[in-house]
Amino acid sequence: MSVVLVAEDEPRIASFVAKGLRAAGYTPLVVGDGASALDHALDGDVALVVLDIGLPVMDGFEVLRRLRERGSTVPVVVLTARGSLDDTVAGLEGGADDYMAKPFRFEELLARIRLRLRESRPEPATTLRAGDLELDLRTRRLSVGGGEGKELSAREFGLAETFLRHPGQVLTREQLLSRVWGYDFDPGSNVVDVYVGYLRRKLGPGRLATVRGMGYRLDPQG
Repeated sequence: MSVVLVAEDEPRIASFVAKGLRAAGYTPLVVGDGASALDHALDGDVALVVLDIGLPVMDGFEVLRRLRERGSTVPVVVLTARGSLDDTVAGLEGGADDYMAKPFRFEELLARIRLRLRESRPEPATTLRAGDLELDLRTRRLSVGGGEGKELSAREFGLAETFLRHPGQVLTREQLLSRVWGYDFDPGSNVVDVYVGYLRRKLGPGRLATVRGMGYRLDPQG
């Protein structure tokens, strides 16, 4: 559950925002001054900051400046009662990701929070690489040495993905069966060995080593 830091010195507004965030599935963390806001924003556990400009001890502009000076990229949505264009520009140029003037509707604040959290999430990897092997997770095609992608069956793909996520590591038959087939290993079954053989043909010689008495290891360079 994402932690949203609410830096707001007006208890009524802080409570209103925290209650709405909790109902939307977030974990609110409320502080009432700028120094506390800076400390919590820098600790790495906060997904986003809702930052009031008129905070005691250290105002929101100073919190924002210090955050960005220290390399923090945590998204910040600034809240302020100041509605002037100068304050809006100062907030955005200071490193804020969004800006809302009070009074505001919580639904609009929530929409902006969700947008900024989506934008701050890294795109999931779509390709696994190990040496000159590449596995496209979308098309399920395997490329060897920069060649044309090879089609894989569902089980071959599952094996290839497991090996490419653990290059150079010995994986037992039990581990492979559990991760690819999803059930406990049957000592009498040779299904893993059969599909490793299929995958070997597509990887080429020397890529999948048999470690006697233990399992298999992917040697990306062959």
